[in-house]
Amino acid sequence: MGVIETLALGMGGAWASGVNLYGTVVILGLLNNLGLLDLPPELQVLGSWWVLALAMFLYLIEFVADKIPIVDSVWDAIHTFIRIPAGALLAAGAMSGLDTGMGDGLQTAIALLVGGTVAAGSHFTKAGSRAAINTSPEPFSNSIASVAEDVAVFGALYTVAFHPVVFFVLFALFVLLLVWLVPKIWRFIGQVFGNARHPSVAYAQTRAQQAGTGTGLPKLNLSGAGGSALPPSDKPKLPPE
Repeated sequence: MGVIETLALGMGGAWASGVNLYGTVVILGLLNNLGLLDLPPELQVLGSWWVLALAMFLYLIEFVADKIPIVDSVWDAIHTFIRIPAGALLAAGAMSGLDTGMGDGLQTAIALLVGGTVAAGSHFTKAGSRAAINTSPEPFSNSIASVAEDVAVFGALYTVAFHPVVFFVLFALFVLLLVWLVPKIWRFIGQVFGNARHPSVAYAQTRAQQAGTGTGLPKLNLSGAGGSALPPSDKPKLPPE
């Protein structure tokens, strides 16, 4: 593999792992076994049939869990500790065959750092988007987002294998989207859960909205000052003695 192809495999594998690790393993392993992609020696294990069988099994579980509101966010939270290290290892494995003259130790360390960062970026973008989507009451947006993520992963790996230059163009667009979108997503999530943690804040906001729209409940004035007096009693008055 050339330099461009190796870099594309490292960055593409890390990015795809942050979104869907098991689908990434399945696609890369199948492409290698079919002779469509020549994986470096350190990543040849992905073509092992027992690795493929396990990855396919876990992919099917994720395929279902990823479409159930709340369950998908729990799944993402657990996989924070799986996808990011796996993405770092995939990047390091891809870069192992690249002779940069930096020495094996330094090159591996840089590949782990960059791959982990890329995987973390795609993972937290996915997890944050899903957490925001889960605030919507309708259930269909989760399924649509899940299918779109799978298509994005498969499309990215296709460009890695057959059009690495196109992958880098798409990757640059993703980085720009990441810089713009992620702060907005997490700010929105922080506002939602901040109100949930502080009911008094949510109550005050609701009262302020009611006052602004004139839908607040009228106050009863029991003092008799500045308002209507209480209705007179129907009991007849006794004459003075």
